[in-house]
Amino acid sequence: MTVEQSTDAPSAPVPLSWKTIDWPSLRQEVRRLQMRIAKATQAGKHRKVQALQWLLTHSRSAKLLAVYRVTTNRGAKTPGVDNVLWRTDRQKLQAAFSLKRHGYRPRPLRRHYIPKPNGKSERVPSGAQRVLRPDLA
Repeated sequence: MTVEQSTDAPSAPVPLSWKTIDWPSLRQEVRRLQMRIAKATQAGKHRKVQALQWLLTHSRSAKLLAVYRVTTNRGAKTPGVDNVLWRTDRQKLQAAFSLKRHGYRPRPLRRHYIPKPNGKSERVPSGAQRVLRPDLA
């Protein structure tokens, strides 16, 4: 008998619809992993930190929550360099499940400048960049 192993970290069951996702439990699961990472860092357990970070970056919960945050913020209606918007529930689920760390290449920021109140302007990152690199968003 062979057991099929998934490369995805163990997490919540696969959601059938974007609207049926239990967001509070996802937030709680991601927060729990983040707390474990912080405690392991404070204790100086660097191997444990690496293992927990791997779990967090591969967990379905973290991916779904990241897409949720990107699609509900103020810039959700602005397309990035790839000209893709995740509007429908199906697109959001597909985006969350297509997020992979392996083979990720940052794309250039779109040269569409958004004026800011302080007089400066900024470029627009793509949707995947907003999820994988929140520092750009």
